[in-house]
Amino acid sequence: MIARAFSPSTNAARAVRVAGQQVRYASNLPIPPKIATPKSVGSGSTGSNTDAVVDFYKALPKGPEPEKRATGIKSKYFDGKNASGKPLVAAIAGLMLFGYTLEYNGHLKHHKNAHH
Repeated sequence: MIARAFSPSTNAARAVRVAGQQVRYASNLPIPPKIATPKSVGSGSTGSNTDAVVDFYKALPKGPEPEKRATGIKSKYFDGKNASGKPLVAAIAGLMLFGYTLEYNGHLKHHKNAHH
């Protein structure tokens, strides 16, 4: 339990010290190393390097993450807002209908030449 609290995968470990202050990461997006180097974002940086960093952060998407479309049978029909067992019932009914059709046609071949 104690080891889990200090593991690097916890949110508390997702912070870094910048200029003596602890700063948390705002996202999981990778920051290009050539843009966000300490030399380019430091106090004595040139305007072009700072502009590159500002342009990078302006290009990031803003607002909440859009909802992902469901892919796959399980996520479309059994997970999410409209979860239902109807597709499972329909699949069972379809298999029963298919089996009945096979049995019926097989039985007709039995009666082709003579009645029981």
